[in-house]
Amino acid sequence: MTVPDTLPLASEFPPATRDQWLKLVDGVLKGAPFDKKLVHTTYDGLKIQPLYERAQTAPLPGRTPGSSWQVMARVDHPDPVEANRLALEDLENGANGLVLVCPGSVGSQGFGIDTTTDGIERLLDGIYLDAGAPIEFQLTREAKDVPDHVAALIKARGLDPAKCDLRIGYDPIGLMASGSSAAAPWDKIAPLFAQMTRKLSEQGFKGPFAAADARLIHNAGGSEVQELGYALAVAVAYLRAYEASGIALDDARRMIFFRLSADADQFLTMAKFRALRKLWARAEEACGLTPNPVFVAAETAWRMMTQRDPYVNMLRTTIAVFSAGLGGADAITALPHTSALGLPDIFARRIARNTQLILLDESNLAKVADPAAGSGGIEDLTDQLCRASWSFFQEIEAAGGAVSALERGMIQFKVAVTRADREKAVATRKDPLTGTSEFPHLSEAPVKVLNVKLPPAPAATAAGFAPLSPIRLAEPFEALRNASDRILEKTGARPKVFLATLGTPADSIARAMFAKNFFEAGGIAAVEGGGDLAALAAAFKQSGAKFACLCSSDAVYAAQGAEAAKALAAAGATHIYLAGRPGEAAEMLQKAGVQSFIYAGCDALATLQAAHDHDNVAVR
Repeated sequence: MTVPDTLPLASEFPPATRDQWLKLVDGVLKGAPFDKKLVHTTYDGLKIQPLYERAQTAPLPGRTPGSSWQVMARVDHPDPVEANRLALEDLENGANGLVLVCPGSVGSQGFGIDTTTDGIERLLDGIYLDAGAPIEFQLTREAKDVPDHVAALIKARGLDPAKCDLRIGYDPIGLMASGSSAAAPWDKIAPLFAQMTRKLSEQGFKGPFAAADARLIHNAGGSEVQELGYALAVAVAYLRAYEASGIALDDARRMIFFRLSADADQFLTMAKFRALRKLWARAEEACGLTPNPVFVAAETAWRMMTQRDPYVNMLRTTIAVFSAGLGGADAITALPHTSALGLPDIFARRIARNTQLILLDESNLAKVADPAAGSGGIEDLTDQLCRASWSFFQEIEAAGGAVSALERGMIQFKVAVTRADREKAVATRKDPLTGTSEFPHLSEAPVKVLNVKLPPAPAATAAGFAPLSPIRLAEPFEALRNASDRILEKTGARPKVFLATLGTPADSIARAMFAKNFFEAGGIAAVEGGGDLAALAAAFKQSGAKFACLCSSDAVYAAQGAEAAKALAAAGATHIYLAGRPGEAAEMLQKAGVQSFIYAGCDALATLQAAHDHDNVAVR
């Protein structure tokens, strides 16, 4: 049998045009606005269309084509002996680099290594610093001497500094922005910053030495444009500081690397990492330099991590790693799925490590250089991010640069606005959090973390302006669940809501499932019952619930809802909810005793907090 060289799939059909597609779409929409139904708008106001044509673009220069990104393991245990054991475990089982997290650094989330000379020596015992495994530092002002401790250790071992891959990570502006460093005039800090860099460079270390770390923007709830614009402004500030100290511009740009957050929004994350490379190349051109690929490190996002149903974090992290890797990140650190609960154990660290190894070694994601090149959607999103981020960068420059913009509160204000929008979307479940605000599991088993208590937070420093504080989006719902757990521990039962199902199962099942999911997101257990009015009242009394929620179709509400509400009130229901928006019947139902309506898009968080208040449960 002869197999043809080509398979002309669907070649007998004429090519379809965009106009034909739009005509078919219009028939489905039946007059509904296209932009409202099919065009997604990001928090930056960028438009994502439902369909794109192929883009004719070349791959962006980044990682060496076909090369893997570095699989970095986060080291933040305060006991240097235990930190060493965990680091060796990671390196022996697939990680090829370490991130040393100092207490109080951007993204430390309260933990960190012993930064004394002895602590560093113990942590790095048995780790071959010249064997190609990169060491990346996340520093603080108090831990600024950690690179010197490592340099002294390298000298004592008789190693060539040029063969030791150290990414130092000095980031004085980031520390100021996060409130981790006392305020001082930038013109006083910049020479010291350049001096520390020059000292290590003169010892033979290759660097890079300065991190333009935009994770604090992402952690604080900011947008992709804000993250990119801030990163670019900080990098330019460091470039100027180096140049002012006498370092040639071509050498200075090689001393800087970037660090971004990667989250579970796949396409935005891919586009963000691609956009950063284009933005920095544009900045290099503006400096009269021929662009060279810059080193870009990624860490999976803190703000998306949840304490409840933490196994879902594995999925979030997988998407984040996937997106950053395909977006061109040179190194990726995956937060273990239990990170929001405490220091992760070996199992959680192994999952975080193997997430990357499977994507690299089994899925071969790194084999293609810039796989998003030519994708109409991602190329368009990349270009939109570049334009908007460059405009934000210009705003920062017009305000006097990154430090001046922080001192004026300009950056914080923009981030706060986006954070408020994001928190509203979480509260209304427009942005659902699986396992927390959606599909909660009240009887989930606890997961293990290391028995290390969070150390006391360092004393706050007067930064002279409002810091950018990190958040986790799940925290408000987690507070409700924690309150429910306390009641369970104290009384043996959680707060309850009785789901009063009216009519046939076909009438009630959809809204009963919605209501169960809704209330249990706040730690309020749902108990279901139905029947005639007498049976309904009896089932409510037997349930032990204080609240009741009517669940059925609009037609059944109109026929039976009022009498059911009266029966439940007479049976002792202190608050009566109704699942849905019954339209014209709403006023009648309210007069009969329905006090609140729950529906897709309502403020679920406020409703659940009010329910806890009705039940006299202390949320905090």
